[in-house]
Parts: sequence; C-alpha cells; structure tokens
Amino acid sequence: MALTEHDRTDITDAGLPDQAEAGPREVLERYRQAAISRSADEMRRVYALDAVHEFPFTLPGLPSRLAGRDEIVNWITAGWKDYPLKYELYRTLAIHDTGDPETIIVEQEALGTSVTTGEFALPNLVVLTVRNGQITRLRDYVNIPAAAAAMGGNP
Repeated sequence: MALTEHDRTDITDAGLPDQAEAGPREVLERYRQAAISRSADEMRRVYALDAVHEFPFTLPGLPSRLAGRDEIVNWITAGWKDYPLKYELYRTLAIHDTGDPETIIVEQEALGTSVTTGEFALPNLVVLTVRNGQITRLRDYVNIPAAAAAMGGNP
C-alpha cells in the first residue's frame, strides 16, 4: 500500500521528526550525536539561543552555569581540544517523564576511550528541557569521581 502525502511524516535525514517538532527524546539523541561526532555545527543547532546548561556538581574552577548558545557551544568545543575522553556511545539506563511534556530525566552512561586510562563508562543524570526542538535547559549531573578516574586523576 502506497503512502499518500497525508500519511507521510516530515523527518530529517536521521529519521527524526522535523527539528521544530522534535520532543525531548529526539533532541537528546541529536545532542548525543553532536557530542560523539564533536560537531560544533550540530551542537549549535541543538541549543536554543537563550539556553542554559548547568552542572550542579562541579569542581572549583569549572563553571556551574553556562548561559546562551554561544557560551555553551564555545565552552564545549574548547574542551574537545584538550579533553582526554572521546565519547563513542551513550547507553540509556532509563528515561523518566515529568509533569512537563518538554522535560525528561535521563539516567545514562557515556561510553568511550580515554587517552590516559583506556575504556570508560561515565554514569550521569540529565534533566533536559526543550522548546521548539531545541534545548532550553540542560542540568548535567556529572559523576565527578568517575570522570576524574577516567582522566587519570582524582576529583
């Protein structure tokens, strides 16, 4: 049976809904792909102009809050240059819906390779809010001891 124009869904090349219509799960996947591929352009597309990226658990000297797409993407991409961890895959442990359909809570592991310690699995929790297919707020609860160990140091 052939699909009519009425039956078709507008999807991107990646098979995801059109960006403006994408919900938090689709935006999460685009964010993950941008991080894995280290694509500044893709990272820029995934964040809203007025987005906020927060790190509630962080170390002294590191930001706990980044405000605005430019600040967020500039900080992320600058970190790629010297960061010894290369993300290769994200493993979803659970995704929890909230009372807000634009917000999800994600239990996940970032898997990859460290130039200093080899393979790693970094557990973390993300609270992700989207609007119009872009991240407006991301609260990134990084596991500081696990990240430090993967980089070959102590927190």
